[in-house]
Formats: sequence, structure tokens, C-alpha cells
Amino acid sequence: MTKAMGSAMRRIQAGNALSAFGLGFTVPYLYVYVAQVRDLGPTSAGIVLGAFAMAALVALPFVGALIDRRGPVPVLIGAALSAAVGAVALGSAASLVTTVASAAVLGVGTAVMQPALATMIVRCSLPETRTRAFAMQFFLANLGLGIGGLIGGQIVDKNDPTTFTLLFGIEAVMFLVLAGIAMTVRMPHIPLVEGAAAGRGFFAGIRTMARHKAMMQLCGLGFVIFFACYGQFESGLAAYGTEAAGIDPSTLGIALAANTAMIVVAQFLVLKFVERRKRSRMIALVGLIWTVAWIAAGYAGLGHGSQTMATAAFISTYALFGLGEAMLSPTVAPLVADLAPESMVGTYNSAFALVKQLALAVGPAVGGPMGASLHMPYIVTFILFSLGISVLALRMGKRLTPAQDLPVPVASIVVAKNVPAEGESAVKTAA
Repeated sequence: MTKAMGSAMRRIQAGNALSAFGLGFTVPYLYVYVAQVRDLGPTSAGIVLGAFAMAALVALPFVGALIDRRGPVPVLIGAALSAAVGAVALGSAASLVTTVASAAVLGVGTAVMQPALATMIVRCSLPETRTRAFAMQFFLANLGLGIGGLIGGQIVDKNDPTTFTLLFGIEAVMFLVLAGIAMTVRMPHIPLVEGAAAGRGFFAGIRTMARHKAMMQLCGLGFVIFFACYGQFESGLAAYGTEAAGIDPSTLGIALAANTAMIVVAQFLVLKFVERRKRSRMIALVGLIWTVAWIAAGYAGLGHGSQTMATAAFISTYALFGLGEAMLSPTVAPLVADLAPESMVGTYNSAFALVKQLALAVGPAVGGPMGASLHMPYIVTFILFSLGISVLALRMGKRLTPAQDLPVPVASIVVAKNVPAEGESAVKTAA
């Protein structure tokens, strides 16, 4: 990496951490804010959360081509400013209409940040350093969310709406800080390839990507990954834990903390192991780890042990998910970047972000009702999904080039053999 790329990367990672810190102040409390503090009720809260997700689904398909044409920096600045406006408006909204509109603006801003930041990381890294760059991004994002949520929990008071206004204000300031940092980043110049799909617009980019079988397989795999893990955290798995396992609601917070703690502790411990092995095999291994996690969840709700054992097994489920997430963060996002043509990195990142958003929308809708009432089918279904991750990952690996599946140069992994010179070999033969 050049000195300029290193400087840009440090600023990008700092902005990423601060924006996650701001999100942590409000994300855990959005439902409570709408339903109880603004007294709009649970139905309205569901509508607001749906608007937050749907706005992202509407925006993401068109963001990639914009990033590839205009560059990720102006797109990130616009997204951060949009998110700041949405946060301020949400903190002062009182009616359902203004709350939904504010949530939609905030949802668009936060969703567009993801592919913009990912593209900036790609532009400021080399294939050999990209794995660690994305691992650092994931680590800082989780750390920021965790610290923000912890501090926000000490401030928030559902009997005092001004405390929520303060939280949304802090979130808006963090987004403005991100925009300010982005303005100082000097990205390496990447010339567009002549006749590239990005230059012809959104639909040409989609057609090009649809013909890329490895990317299509990765998108399908990504949907299963996000559906079977992230899409269940605060919906199906939480409902299953409280209904089937008899977990106290306060224990859900401990389980989420165990997930975050595992990510923070394990991220760089597993990095060396992950980056020196084929990506497809690492994703397959994550599928097996998550299979064990779902078996632990099954024991918690369907076993006949004590409540203490059930609680421990349930918390272990979240911790095992965290271990898998720590292994995926330096694997999946860099693979998207390595599959993308030079002029379509933004399009590929946006497409994968859209897949993630779809999974996060479908996951709770499917998992929530199953986890609450169909306990055994719920566990069996997601054990099969986890095993499916392993199968899909190994199938995808057959379509990857050696450089895409294992980007770290072989010479840095395997000690080179001591091959004798031609003359030396002749002397040994004669001897």
C-alpha cells in the first residue's frame, strides 16, 4: 500500500467506527421510541421499522451505478447528510406520517453508506491487504455499535422523550462527522474501463452481473447466510428463546453482548487462520459452526436440562454465531470486491448489500412466527439452512479462480522448496 492509500484507509475506518457508534445510540431503542415514547402503538412501530427497511430496498439497486460513475466519496457524503437529516427529524417527529418519512430518509442514508464505504476500502487496499481491511471494518463497526448501545442505555428514559431526542441528536452529529471525514479523503484515481457497464447505466450493469455465474452463486449464498443468522437475531431466535426455552427477556441482552464480545475477541485471533485458507472452505466451515449453534439452541428449548443449562446453551448459540461472523467478515466482502470488474466495484457492492437487506426483511417475517410457535420445525429448518451454507460454499468454490479463492500469495504461506541448481543436481547425480 502507498502512503496515500494508508492515510485514506485510516480515515475511512475512523469514519466507519464513528457512524456505527452513532447508530448504536438509537437502533436498540427504535421500537420502544415509536410504540411507547411517542405513544403510536406496536402496529405503528412495525410500520416505521418496515419503512426503514423498504426505503433501503428501493434505493440500493440504483446506488451502485452512481458510485461507479461519480465515485464513492460524494455518494458517501450525500448518504451521511441524508442520515443526519433523518435522525434529527425522527428525534422530533410526533405523528405517524412524519415518523415514517423520517425513518425512510434515515434508512436510505444508512443503507447507501454500506456499498460506498465498501468501495472506498476496495480502492484503498490491495488484494493481499483487503482481507485485513474488511476485518478491521467489521471489528470497529461492532465495537462502535456496542459502545454506543451501552452509553445510550444509560441515557435513555422512556418516560422522558427529551432523552430520545438527545440520542438521535448524537447520532446525527456522528453522521456529520463521517461526512466531514469523507471530504478529506483523497481516493486513488481509478480510470473507468472503456465501454464498461457502469458507464452505460444501471440496467447494463445488472445484465453484466447476471452473466457472472460466480457472483450469482455468491449472492444466493449471501442471502442464505444473512437469512439464517442476522435475520433471526432479534426476531425468530429471540421469540424461540423466550417461548420455547423460557429465557428471561433480560437474558436476550446478555446473549447479544456475548455475540458482540465473541466478535471483538475472536476477530483478529481467527484472521491469520482465515486469510491463509480458501475462502470457499472457510464459508463452508462457518456453516458447520452455525449448525452446532442451532443444535445448542435446540437443546435450550427442546432439551430436558435445568433452566441454567438452557440459558447457558442459548447464550452459547449467540456466541457461536459471533465466531462465524468473525470468520465471514474477512472472507465474503473481499470476495465480492475480487469478483467485480475494475469499473463495477460499486455495482457489485450495492447488489450484495441489496441481497443482505432482502434477507434481513424476509428473515424476521419467516422466523418470527416459526420461532414463537413451531419450535421443532424452526430448529430443524435452520439447521438445514446452515448445512446448506456449507454445500453452496463448496459449489461456489469450483467457479472461483485460485486468486479469488486464496488471494494471499502462495509464497507467503508455504516455505519455498530448496530446488538445486542444474549444475549442483548433475554433481549429486554423478556422485
